[in-house]
Amino acid sequence: MAGSFLSDDEASEAAEINVTPFIDVMLVLLIVFMVAAPLSVVDVPVNLPASSAAPPERPEDPIILTLTRDLDLSLNGAPLLGDALAQSLLQASDGKRDTPVLIRADRDIAYGEIMALLDRLRDAGFLKVALAGEEKAP
Repeated sequence: MAGSFLSDDEASEAAEINVTPFIDVMLVLLIVFMVAAPLSVVDVPVNLPASSAAPPERPEDPIILTLTRDLDLSLNGAPLLGDALAQSLLQASDGKRDTPVLIRADRDIAYGEIMALLDRLRDAGFLKVALAGEEKAP
């Protein structure tokens, strides 16, 4: 070529794209999403009451039972219909009744409704029950 300043060998080297920075950015994004994904497991909106107690260690794989303001129940984010609580709990725990159950209940729910839920859990044989709350800022 008459007006070209680069030889054919130099032109072929200049046309290659360096993908190393792109791969680095993709790996960082992958790590960010891997860390953030477990934090967004529970997606049922509940207005939890605050607690000033020191938070205990969280059990390894608790069953999360959510009671919304409308008294709708959901088990690990999936809505429960009718009286399927006992069977759904057994299915979620693989038949192990000693699996911890973590109750997330809206702060505006009457105390009697939470007690009724605790009675249903006891009748189903699940006795390891904890109540979830938000931590108060010091």
